[in-house]
Amino acid sequence: MSRTLHLALHPYGVGGPGQHGLWKDPRVAKNASIDINYYIRQAKAAEHALFDALFIVDSQFIDATYPAHYLNRLEPLTLLSAVATHTRHVGLVGTASSTYNSPFNLARRFASLDHISGGRAGWNVVTSFDTGASRNFGLEEHLDYTTRYRRALEFVRVARGLWDSYEDDAFPADVERDLFLDPAKLHRLDHEGEHFKVAGPLNLSRSPQGQPVIFQAGVSEEGRDLAARVAEGIYAPGGSLEQAREYYADIKRRTAAHGRDPERIKIFIHGGPVVAATDEAARRREREIFEEDDDFDRNLALLGRSFGAYDFGAHDLDAPFPDVAHLAEKGGRTGAAKIIARATAEHLTLRQVAESIGEFRRAPFVGAPETVADTIERWFSAGAFDGINLAFRTDDDLGLFVDGVVPILQRRGLYRTEYRADTLRGNLGLPVPVNRWTSAEARA
Repeated sequence: MSRTLHLALHPYGVGGPGQHGLWKDPRVAKNASIDINYYIRQAKAAEHALFDALFIVDSQFIDATYPAHYLNRLEPLTLLSAVATHTRHVGLVGTASSTYNSPFNLARRFASLDHISGGRAGWNVVTSFDTGASRNFGLEEHLDYTTRYRRALEFVRVARGLWDSYEDDAFPADVERDLFLDPAKLHRLDHEGEHFKVAGPLNLSRSPQGQPVIFQAGVSEEGRDLAARVAEGIYAPGGSLEQAREYYADIKRRTAAHGRDPERIKIFIHGGPVVAATDEAARRREREIFEEDDDFDRNLALLGRSFGAYDFGAHDLDAPFPDVAHLAEKGGRTGAAKIIARATAEHLTLRQVAESIGEFRRAPFVGAPETVADTIERWFSAGAFDGINLAFRTDDDLGLFVDGVVPILQRRGLYRTEYRADTLRGNLGLPVPVNRWTSAEARA
């Protein structure tokens, strides 16, 4: 096939949203989310299976209702820097907020990870929808939705400008000429925009892949537009085959409309495969997982996250869903809007809405290895994704997928049998970006 399937691994630790009961599983270490050896093992397993990347999520606000993994976990860039020294090929993608960071500091940290890993770093750009994060950074209010996305766009452009501070041949280190740096190859940024004023230059050269790969995970209009403008990888919501195809086609259209090559943006959907010896056993296990994790109070708290970590516990559960639309603007607006629309159309109570958040839904990638491989091939061929961001509850579950499903995908020519490069860009089939100053000189 002309297209190659991409796979990434998203470690759960002791359990994130929708895996509330995972920490109780005797196979899961209670300190997994803060144990660097857990992440090193996960990364090595991903690399053994020729995965493109290890993906680490993050947020900067919690309260006692948050999932276990969120309550006690390592900072992504520190974590990935440690993992980098134990791996050689797998990409290392960390989540960092454009709302609660400064461009110079974050650009330097990701560039450092890129050097430490030999060109395997990726940045998942988020704008933070937890409104409580503002109070952790000395701010009274969380920025509104539109402002957060305008800031994110400018932030990425500033970071990319800083990553181009040095041209590729800026350091001749010529002892005979007494020339360590060619000063003509060093460039200030001197950026002045709506949100940032950054002089530069960055005190770090470009890595073997030129710049870290930019990922993004937006579903709103603003999020999709940001992705089409700057992203090279996307973590998409998934859903049904039809929904995934719509999202995929929409992002590719928007990317082309912004003058970019749609092939240079790789779309990953979320996938939590359940693999067993037979389809029946896998579906049975899928139901067991749901029952292990089902908890009304946790679902109510999860509902609140879409509205800026709002506490719905103060409301009558059996009264109509409360009017909280004003909270969505500074939270997860797209998801919140869908919740409100359904509650209004179906005249649902707060209890019914919370129950619907946690209701059982059949997942697509469940079954015997051949069945799961069939589904992946069908979705991939139908233009639903370029890759899957995989999440497994335990090491055993990861092993069942790697040993059972991956060989089938390889035999069908869908998935690689060896790494094609040492960098994240190389394995994703993305070009090394030409330094803007070198490019300008060539044009001149």
